[in-house]
Amino acid sequence: MKQFLFVMVFAVLFSCNSDKKKNGTSPEDSTQNKQPNILLIVVDDQGYADFAPFDNFDTSVSTPNIARLGKSGTVYSQAYVTAPVCSPSRAGIITGKNQFRWDIPASWGPGLPDDVKTLPEYLKDAGYKTARIGKNDLGRNFHKNNVREYPLNHGYDEFLGFSAHAHDYWANSKSIQERTPDPYGTSAALGPLMHNMGEKSYEDGYLTDILTNESINYLKQEHDEPFFLTLSYSAVHHLIHEVPKKYLDKYSVEEIPNYDPDNKLEYSHHEPGSYSAYYDKYSRVGAINTDDLRKYYLANLNCLDDNIGRVLDALHETELDKNTLIVFISDNGGSPLTGANNAPLTGGKYSLWEGGIRVPMAVSWPGHVDAGKIEKQYVSAADILPTLTNAAGITLTDQNLDGIDLFESKSNDRLLVWKWQKTWAARLGKWKLTNTKENHWKSEPSEQYIAPIKDDLTLKLFDIEADPGERNDFSAQHPEIVIQLEKAYNDWCNANIKK
Repeated sequence: MKQFLFVMVFAVLFSCNSDKKKNGTSPEDSTQNKQPNILLIVVDDQGYADFAPFDNFDTSVSTPNIARLGKSGTVYSQAYVTAPVCSPSRAGIITGKNQFRWDIPASWGPGLPDDVKTLPEYLKDAGYKTARIGKNDLGRNFHKNNVREYPLNHGYDEFLGFSAHAHDYWANSKSIQERTPDPYGTSAALGPLMHNMGEKSYEDGYLTDILTNESINYLKQEHDEPFFLTLSYSAVHHLIHEVPKKYLDKYSVEEIPNYDPDNKLEYSHHEPGSYSAYYDKYSRVGAINTDDLRKYYLANLNCLDDNIGRVLDALHETELDKNTLIVFISDNGGSPLTGANNAPLTGGKYSLWEGGIRVPMAVSWPGHVDAGKIEKQYVSAADILPTLTNAAGITLTDQNLDGIDLFESKSNDRLLVWKWQKTWAARLGKWKLTNTKENHWKSEPSEQYIAPIKDDLTLKLFDIEADPGERNDFSAQHPEIVIQLEKAYNDWCNANIKK
């Protein structure tokens, strides 16, 4: 009898376990068939060589937490954004499309058309809770909450941050906004952060810390549905010297006084005491010498890394990390005016040289993405949308995306195209053709900057696989490839750019 009961109990338990496995609810499989939570971390102007997961990174950099993403996931050593500056690049990330499809003539301000569906809209339609914390910058309609470009109007349920190119790291209060003659610049902006349809003032605190704190609060909420959180830091954008003192001490640089409306600082054509005057002074090489500029950049990046570590720790503490897909990317190459290091790449932010459009990128998703892998095939930031939507089980109906699913395609012969103001570029296989020339800044670049071999609008052809620094122009040796790539670029534009 006892033996019979034992057999019956075992049979019942086995049956229950079988049912659980069929339904995808056994403990070991509990996260396998669920939509993943998604965390998209976008940082601002990080240098290519300042990314620790790369083999040959600049060892003066201290980013152990960003390195964790490389250990837990796949690093893309040839990841491209769709533009060399923030606004159009971020439009490409959020839409999966080259933003110059609608943005003519490929400007700083592409905006967001009503008929172009965004990543948060796709995910929200699929049952995700969606939130954006940090920088929101699509190049138009800054500081407004009743426009398509505002996060709540293109798919996000919640938003806390700012709509502009940049925001002061320290001045986040209502009181300083009221004392400042010009608080609403496109880059030189300060004051309370926008919060849903209102605002939130912070009398104290450092912006990178604030964005992290708010993100951790969001992660620790009860989530009945999967979430999509875009954590969009403004670090390491100007003003690069604005960093908590412990980091300045670590890199042996002095504090520079924060902006004070009562200090009648005069600079260029700006009104004395204006925030724009302060911003302009410290957003170029000269007011800060080149040696110290690099140190301020390293301090700013170190602070950013510590904050990313806090977010990763929060995911682990809540056990959300077991089923959270993380994408990390910089919005464009490192700036020539902040001390960023893009080596071995030529140029930087503002140009279609590799240093402007080739960026740090990593993807982590336990059990789905190879850990500790460096993927050398070239990819695009436009791939983020189809990758994340496919991971969420969404069938895309838009046939005009420029991105592809990173988890499915291994093609290394796809055509990538760029258009930025009067310059353009195309890559196919190992070859890149471009007419890009040098930039428009008025001051000298920082010492880390690698100057191009030519500064004109002539066509230049590079073997990017053998020569990522674009030092050897093959246009004279291979005119047939020049013709092929120029035709491919023009054919793409004729087929896809709105007339």
